[in-house]
Amino acid sequence: MRRLLSVVPLLACVLLPLSGTAQTTLATANTKARSLWEKAQTQAKERNFDKAIETLTVLNQKFPSLGEPHVLRGSLLKAMGENRAAFEAYRAGLAKLPADPNRATDYYTLGELAMSFGEYQTATDSYKRLLKSGGPKAQRFAPRAQRQLLNCEFALKAMAAPIGVQPERMSAPLNTFRFQYFPALTADNRFLLFTGRPSSESGEDLFVSKMNKDGTVGDPASISPFINTPYNEGAGTISGDGKTLVFASCDRPNSVGNCDLYISRRTGNNWSKPQNLGRAVNSVEWDSQPTLSADGRTLYFTSTRRGGQGQEDIYVTTLDANGNWTPARNLGRPVNTPGKDMAPFIHASGTTLYYVTDGLVGMGGLDVYRCEMQSATAWTEPQNLGYPLNTHENEASLFISSDNRRGFCSRSRAAEPGVRKEQDRPVELFTFEVPQQVRSRETSTYTQGRVFDAVTKKPIKAEVQIYDLNTDELTQSVTSDSENGDYTIVLNEGRQYAMYAAADKYLMKSLSFDYSDKRTFDPLTLDIYLEPVRSGRSIVLNNLFFDTKEYELKPKSRTELNRLVGFMKQYPDVQVEISGHTDDVGSDDDNLALSQNRAKSVYTYLVSQRVPATRLRFRGYGENKPLVPNDTDAHRQQNRRIELRIL
Repeated sequence: MRRLLSVVPLLACVLLPLSGTAQTTLATANTKARSLWEKAQTQAKERNFDKAIETLTVLNQKFPSLGEPHVLRGSLLKAMGENRAAFEAYRAGLAKLPADPNRATDYYTLGELAMSFGEYQTATDSYKRLLKSGGPKAQRFAPRAQRQLLNCEFALKAMAAPIGVQPERMSAPLNTFRFQYFPALTADNRFLLFTGRPSSESGEDLFVSKMNKDGTVGDPASISPFINTPYNEGAGTISGDGKTLVFASCDRPNSVGNCDLYISRRTGNNWSKPQNLGRAVNSVEWDSQPTLSADGRTLYFTSTRRGGQGQEDIYVTTLDANGNWTPARNLGRPVNTPGKDMAPFIHASGTTLYYVTDGLVGMGGLDVYRCEMQSATAWTEPQNLGYPLNTHENEASLFISSDNRRGFCSRSRAAEPGVRKEQDRPVELFTFEVPQQVRSRETSTYTQGRVFDAVTKKPIKAEVQIYDLNTDELTQSVTSDSENGDYTIVLNEGRQYAMYAAADKYLMKSLSFDYSDKRTFDPLTLDIYLEPVRSGRSIVLNNLFFDTKEYELKPKSRTELNRLVGFMKQYPDVQVEISGHTDDVGSDDDNLALSQNRAKSVYTYLVSQRVPATRLRFRGYGENKPLVPNDTDAHRQQNRRIELRIL
């Protein structure tokens, strides 16, 4: 049987033995009623359930005050997978019967069926009746009943105070398969990745649709013949720049476990042959449902490996300096619980994790929760996203765009006539406007463009990195495409960044982004031209900071200074001039002295880091070499600069 690696988990109510509900006596002395009752019991024992249900229906019609026929009919309908009809039968029957410790199993069954249909008040009444009934059967079900009562209380309050609006089914050409789930979007919101299955019998493949600016969606297309094979490929995740893909596949040759994670990278328009992520990440058990950080260097996923908090837990692995994945680490408490913890999604900001679990109080099944990163190993307590993102159904997964505006999820369609098995219900993609309470702690935007050789104007492969200037922390690192030079990198609201583009035998490009005031936070298109390391070539150092009329370097300049030290060590034969420049505000003499002293501050730092002074010189030019006219504040800011020139 083909193993599925990412299908929506569905609630499985306990199938109780028929003997738990079939009663040998009927609370009536009517001969006709007893005759029909005995006939139905005989038919049930012979497994002729359809006939037994017909007989019990006649019995209910002729003797509507009797509760036992309803309950027996409910047990038969449940055994046949007709859960909605079973629920109605149990509810009708138990309402007619007095409290009875011997009916603890029936109370429990009604409670579970009620939960599966979101009938929380009926479930509450039934679980309370169970707990009051006493006896050994009630004791056996008591822990579950008490927990479900907490879920009922939460659900009723959540439904009375909705958060946001109901997700809307996505229109054609999406939702053309019988099953589609695990949506994921690139950081620029241009491409939607999802898992699709044309039918119940077919395998899983990965599909991509283009999201157009006018709101329309392109036809789903197979992501690549190198990715989709006769094996199952699904539960995919894609990096923010759309260049790294991780997905799960089952029962492949030379796999580590029954379902493993695989990685593929895109160059130009072509995906590489998928590679197993190996034993540092995969286990001999089930590993699936991955989610990548925006730069593709941190991977969260679900695993059933031993040593976790519950049956399914969430793990994380990162790329080290040598490009190898570190041994997967269990996220631990409070994220993982004794229940099922699945389908993680890390927002593009990298600061908020969403996942589904049934190990916390919620709507009764698998609900979506969010928690925020406090440190590399610590998370806040998970918070339920509330109704209507969570319902009585099991939620499958959630994705929220980098700008925190649009969300995506998948849901089961209502049962169709003739469809008895829950797993055969169609699963479709939905979208919604993200409520404030659900959004990631930080909103993200992106910068994208292409990297070129400044002389030949040809695209080049370069490393593009982002540093948080307040912490000197490398927050993202991506590589521009070697064929077309394109790159996409994610930036978070409320931070000030240094961005560097660098390639071998080229001067680094230094760029600065200040989003700390939140005034402008729109995506940028920025092409980058790298100067070759050649005599006479120069760059502006955009991440060196001074107070007005001062020449002492501010602490947030350390990121740029350390990059300069690294550059000088990488090219030990290069000699450079550090030049200072000002705008035209103030006297010529003051500006010349200020520019000289600022250049000297950079020189002094490099010497303190053991860069030979013989390779360095510094000079101040004051206001004599403006880049642009000093006619606006923005232009004056451009002219206040430090440059590095190759001698």
